[in-house]
Amino acid sequence: MHILLISSAKLPALQYGGTERMILWLARGLAERGHRVTLLAPAGSRFEHGDVLPLNPDRPLREQVPAGVDVVHSHCGLDPDWDGPVCQTVHGNAKTPARYHPNTIFVSAHHAASHGANAYVHNGVDPRAYPPPDLDATGGPLVFLAKAAWKVKNIKGAVRVARKAQRPLSVLGGHRVNFKMGFRLTLDPNARFYGMVDDAEKARHLKPACGLLFPVRWHEPFGIAVIEAMYFGLPVFATPYGALPELVPGFAGALSANGNELVAAIKAIGDYDRRAIHRHFQENFTAERMTERYLALYERIANGARLHDGVVEGRAARGETLLPWED
Repeated sequence: MHILLISSAKLPALQYGGTERMILWLARGLAERGHRVTLLAPAGSRFEHGDVLPLNPDRPLREQVPAGVDVVHSHCGLDPDWDGPVCQTVHGNAKTPARYHPNTIFVSAHHAASHGANAYVHNGVDPRAYPPPDLDATGGPLVFLAKAAWKVKNIKGAVRVARKAQRPLSVLGGHRVNFKMGFRLTLDPNARFYGMVDDAEKARHLKPACGLLFPVRWHEPFGIAVIEAMYFGLPVFATPYGALPELVPGFAGALSANGNELVAAIKAIGDYDRRAIHRHFQENFTAERMTERYLALYERIANGARLHDGVVEGRAARGETLLPWED
């Protein structure tokens, strides 16, 4: 097939760019399976396995589709009335109700259901982007991997849990002092802040770590940081919100909105089998598995099927109120 992938963000991302990495890993996975892949993305984007066309944000998407494309896959929105072999992936939580194309794909079962839909594909990461995991590592710090400035990511809760568990905390994705979203200051000396990191720096911290702390206070659409941690065999200590119960079975970590319960689980960290956690990642959350799942949907769409019976009348899935958390 000839597949057109559309991104409103420049590819590749210079630092974290979770969605951008998913698009490129999907594109590479499709190309490695013999499919022709074209990217429609902002000027300056690069992709070594196919053509790149410059996206014109002032021109309708359907007017920018080259001849001979079998399936169009947008990651930046899609006209609900666009007829033909097209689909889109929604990566975030909608703040307000919205209408989605019948061929809209979400990134977890919970994410789909919360928008009034049922089609989803779990994200996957490419192990080739990381060094081999050290599945015998013990005694390293806990890691917090998220945009610490976002209140929903609950950096304060993570810092308290790490302190009570008597484990140092490495914060990847934020600074101790933040002015961008109102003045915020994290004083606890047990936490070290490393700012936004690229894949190499992130791997340097994850490989020797003892676990991932992810106590979010919203319904996480997916949780790329979670599967990255599981690649390295890390148990995940998180809240039971959004997609997280789909990602983290009991042998791979603990889910609770009570900080003291997460502390107890961390103190029993030696009970978790890093090899079993890594195997869980390999069986479920690689870029290869993600590509296979998208290809199955492309085949249906190319043959005229619809993933939903009609336009998805999506509900607002992102509330303004933080979900419960007890320290």
